[in-house]
Amino acid sequence: MKNLNQTALVAVTIAAGLLAGASSASAASQCGRASWYALHSRTASGERMNPSAMTAAHRTLPFGTKLRVTNKNNGRSVVVRINDRGPFIKGRVLDLSKGAAGQLGFVGSGHTAVCMARV
Repeated sequence: MKNLNQTALVAVTIAAGLLAGASSASAASQCGRASWYALHSRTASGERMNPSAMTAAHRTLPFGTKLRVTNKNNGRSVVVRINDRGPFIKGRVLDLSKGAAGQLGFVGSGHTAVCMARV
């Protein structure tokens, strides 16, 4: 019986590791809605928000992570660095700085469909 319990424990441990890997991969390459913001306050990483910088807020990715974000409506893309937490609006996956939104061409609309992947 002891071998069966050990085998089950190993199987559960391997499955948990695979799920954790899938979870981090899906957080790093996903599509969804993005919006933009332009504050001058401090970000969750402690730095001052620079609206013209190529930065973004993501709920879980580590600070400093670089993502290539592509606007699905026009094909434009930009590389941003995660330095804040958010977005806090249901259905959104990323909050971009105004500068990044300008490069992607959606400042006027306020939000757009994007895909993102780690660089």
